[in-house]
Amino acid sequence: MSLLTVLYAILFYITAAVLVGGLIWKIVQYARTPAPLKIPTTPAPTTTTGVGLRLVREVVFFESLFKGNKWIWIFGWIFHFGLLLVLLRHLRYFIEPVWLPIQLLQPFGIYGGMAMVVGLAGLWARRVLVDRVHYITGASDRLLLGLLILIGLTGLAMTYVIHVDVVSVKLFFRGLMSFDFSPLPVDPLLLLHLLLVAALMIVFPFSKLLHAPGLFFSPTRNQVDNPRERRHLAPWAKGLKQ
Repeated sequence: MSLLTVLYAILFYITAAVLVGGLIWKIVQYARTPAPLKIPTTPAPTTTTGVGLRLVREVVFFESLFKGNKWIWIFGWIFHFGLLLVLLRHLRYFIEPVWLPIQLLQPFGIYGGMAMVVGLAGLWARRVLVDRVHYITGASDRLLLGLLILIGLTGLAMTYVIHVDVVSVKLFFRGLMSFDFSPLPVDPLLLLHLLLVAALMIVFPFSKLLHAPGLFFSPTRNQVDNPRERRHLAPWAKGLKQ
């Protein structure tokens, strides 16, 4: 077994631990953060079922973003939908046999990679060309967008420019899951792609990208609009005298 294989195996064990541990830590932190005020963004649902449907619309259709800015919604939705296809396509590297729906999805996953890059390019252009957005854009915003774009471009390059031994790549990741290491192909483009993915896994729980699970804990979205019918009292305040 080569030193490179061992180093990348250790790298992905560490990044997986950071990603899972960081997500759990942040989600627990979100769940424990008190919401002392009733602040759902109106017009808001007046029932729990309505709140659930609202969250579904936010996750699937980006409803509030659609109402706020159509251009951001277009590029944001293109990116997220493309990313979903890419993630589903990459499941083939972790399962055996590959499920039929994942097999049928493979060609669409490539187009998803293209859509992902197009969406990210639009979001990048917005931060450069729109003055008020450019003013509040920090280095971390540019770095995250650049990281995601590079991941998409290197992934597409391995499809259309320099082909990689995907069977060996699958054996490597399947081996990580069973602690039975297989050699990782020594391909500079593949190694760069995996290094960028590892960097994304590390920064994800501690960056703005955490809006993915954070949406479910937003009081403006997950609260029922019933302040007249039922008094809202934060859990930490229930023991206080009235």
